[in-house]
Amino acid sequence: MTSWPSPTANGSFVSCHSSHITRHSDMSPFLFWVFALMMLVFGVAVIINRNPVASALSLVVSFLALAALFISLDAFFIGIIQVLVYAGAIMVLFLFIIMLLDLRAEELRKINWIASAGGVAVALALIVQILSVIGSFQIATQPFPPLARSTSDDVHRIGLLLFGNYTLPFQIIGIVILVATIGVVMLSRRETR
Repeated sequence: MTSWPSPTANGSFVSCHSSHITRHSDMSPFLFWVFALMMLVFGVAVIINRNPVASALSLVVSFLALAALFISLDAFFIGIIQVLVYAGAIMVLFLFIIMLLDLRAEELRKINWIASAGGVAVALALIVQILSVIGSFQIATQPFPPLARSTSDDVHRIGLLLFGNYTLPFQIIGIVILVATIGVVMLSRRETR
């Protein structure tokens, strides 16, 4: 049975189902700006840092802020997966590769001002183009309606879909990851000549 959220006086939304009523609260604008700013600042720190370990740790904080944004939007499963997969497993892999390759901090180089000015000009042209396209759509000026909360378990549905319809791709990805892990172990055990 479908349900349509209806606004209440305090700005929250109520979804009416035949069996119960679920209350949706708006995301706090203060928390949104805190986590969004944190994600952007540490995202820029990933690029600016010359030390690869500090850059990887900045990427972890950026991933955690993104997970907090997902959780504050009631996307709990995506937020937890963001922490477990990206901030956990992938960053451990990045740090392992950094330590394995013994990467050092990058040395300062002379800045190519012509290439930098060209990059800034292309970025500004892209921003102007995006803003003009967004401004031309009428639907872009309207607020997005809040999503109705699902009454079924997201993890259960994703598990059924993953192990039901996508069993073969899931196993192929597992084999590819296993081959990559064996390759990394063999490369790390190879003696230097």
